[in-house]
Amino acid sequence: MRINAVVPVKGTQPEGAANEADASRRVREMFTQIAPRYDLLNHLLSLQLDRLWRKRVARQLRPILARPDATVLDLCCGTGDLSFALAREGKAHIYGADFAHPMLVRAKQKNSSLGGDHSQPNPNALPFLEADALRLPFADGSFDLVTTAFGFRNLANYEAGLREIQRILKPRGTIAILEFTEPPDDFVGNVFRWYYRNVLPRIGALISGDSSAYTYLPKSVARFFRPPELAALMSQVGYQFVAYKVWTFGTVALHTALRPL
Repeated sequence: MRINAVVPVKGTQPEGAANEADASRRVREMFTQIAPRYDLLNHLLSLQLDRLWRKRVARQLRPILARPDATVLDLCCGTGDLSFALAREGKAHIYGADFAHPMLVRAKQKNSSLGGDHSQPNPNALPFLEADALRLPFADGSFDLVTTAFGFRNLANYEAGLREIQRILKPRGTIAILEFTEPPDDFVGNVFRWYYRNVLPRIGALISGDSSAYTYLPKSVARFFRPPELAALMSQVGYQFVAYKVWTFGTVALHTALRPL
């Protein structure tokens, strides 16, 4: 499917944000607030489908992950669930990065528990780094693969995020973006849409204690690119072999592409 132009969505816009810096600050504060209940709510509100989606992403990327010489960055990694799914799929070197410190604290706690004996360091622990997706502390051409699951939508500037990921990818390196998308305008899509807008915010607010974060979620999905639009922006930025797959009744999409030589 092709479109002629990208809709004018520059970046996320939390309520009250005056500019990109303010939007970024508000998103960081939001995820800092909900970090203690983040995993529970992800699994509960997605009906456990988030686990399936991450496993499916890892399987799709298995040819890269199976290479022991490959270096992978899981960007906007949150509490590390996709990072761990990628690590289980192969022998590549996996790094996680996020700009919300409490999320990384949770990721590192889960990381250490994988070792079994909590009195000893886990030799297989993944490195997790605190970093802003729009200003990454990595050299040009550092990674064979950069992934992000449900985090790209929260960037204050989508084009800048794509360019920064392109910068740190090796030539012919792969980008993989897993994101929610507005479901189609049919019966099933309307059911999902009703759930996002009416049920999800109430449950999220009740369990997390933060009503704004789970009101923000459906609004951010509604504002975000449809899959052909994000694909068009990726092509516009310079990625090649841009492709996407839509899963679960059109509610999530996986976009992949390569950095050119």
